[in-house]
Amino acid sequence: MPKQVNTKQKIIEAAIDLIAKYGYRGASVRKIAAEVGIRESAIYNHFKNKEEILKQIIAEIFVTPFEFKNVEEKAKRGKSFLREFVVAYKLITFDKKKEKLFRVLVIELFQNAALRESFLQEFHQKDIQQISQAFFIMMQNGLIRSGDPMFMAQEFLAPLFYIRLQVSLLRIDGKPTTPVSTQFEKHVDFFWESVSLQ
Repeated sequence: MPKQVNTKQKIIEAAIDLIAKYGYRGASVRKIAAEVGIRESAIYNHFKNKEEILKQIIAEIFVTPFEFKNVEEKAKRGKSFLREFVVAYKLITFDKKKEKLFRVLVIELFQNAALRESFLQEFHQKDIQQISQAFFIMMQNGLIRSGDPMFMAQEFLAPLFYIRLQVSLLRIDGKPTTPVSTQFEKHVDFFWESVSLQ
């Protein structure tokens, strides 16, 4: 990896660590530089300002491992489609870097209008609309009862966000997360029983 790219990535990683601990305001450029082991002025060789670092972090926050390609076909699998989505969600929940990004998200949502806008757009446009499309296809194929697919998608996703928040809170306090880890699969089972026609 070229030195410049490596340094840029180190800056991002240091900023994620510091913002996850202290928030955006508390993670000064000086602290970020000290964490990386470079002069403060060297950061400006890679980023115009601290806001640009945050924008890069925000872009990483919304990268999802779940592939929404071929939703029309995947949705016909019903419960197994939901389980596949939840497994991907569970993996990012327990990934240490993604968990730090989630902390940044939670800390900064109330402070940063651009992050709020990105969150609402990404969460609503990407996840809720795609999952609602899947529910609509399931309804058409007689797999689940008829209803409002958008509301159903919100009902499905909201507990996952809450479980992810629980995991982060437990980790902050150094408490075990094992009891919470099974809630993902239990959620799929419970949800499917409440909407399934089979």
